Amino acid sequence: MPLVGKWINLIYMVATGSWKTRLCLAPIAGTLYLSLIVLLVMLSFMTDKSLHFPEAVFYPWSQFFGIWLIILGMFLMLLSISYFVRIKGTPVPFCPPPKLVTTGPYRFVRNPMLSGLFIQLFGLGISLGSISLVFIFTPLFIFINVWELKNVEEPELVKRLGQDYVEYKKQVPMFFPFCIRK
Repeated sequence: MPLVGKWINLIYMVATGSWKTRLCLAPIAGTLYLSLIVLLVMLSFMTDKSLHFPEAVFYPWSQFFGIWLIILGMFLMLLSISYFVRIKGTPVPFCPPPKLVTTGPYRFVRNPMLSGLFIQLFGLGISLGSISLVFIFTPLFIFINVWELKNVEEPELVKRLGQDYVEYKKQVPMFFPFCIRK
C-alpha cells in the first residue's frame, strides 16, 4: 500500500477510534501544522533579506490593508472552528466532528478555516512588506494544502462520511464561493 493510503488509513483509524487516542494525537498534529506555518513565515523573511527585497511596497497603505486581511482571515477561521466545536470536533483531522458540517461558512466552501488562514498569510505578508511571503511562500503553502486535501483528507472523508461527503463535494467548492462546479 502506498504511503498516502497508509496515511489515509491512519487518520481514519484515529478519527473513528477512541476519544483518548484522538485527544492525545490532535495537539501533536496541530503543533506540527502550526510549526510548518511558522517555518514558512521565517523562511520568507530570510528569503527577503538574502535576496534584498524591499521591505514595504506602499507603506502605510500596505499595513492598513494587510491588517484588515489578517482580521478578516482570523474572523473566518474562528467562525469556522466554532462550527466544529459546537458538535464536539476540532480542526485537526485526527479529531474531526462526528458528522459532516454544512452550515455557516461551510455552506459556501468546504475549507473555510484554510481560506481564512490563507487570507491571514497574505495579510501578514502585505502588512510586513514580505514579497516572498506574498508571492512565494503563501502560494507554496496553499499548494501543499490543496495536495494534502485532495490526496489524503478528502479520500478519508469519503471513507468516513460516505455519500453525504461525495454529494457535498460536488456542490460546494474547496476555497472560493464563486467557483461552484456544475
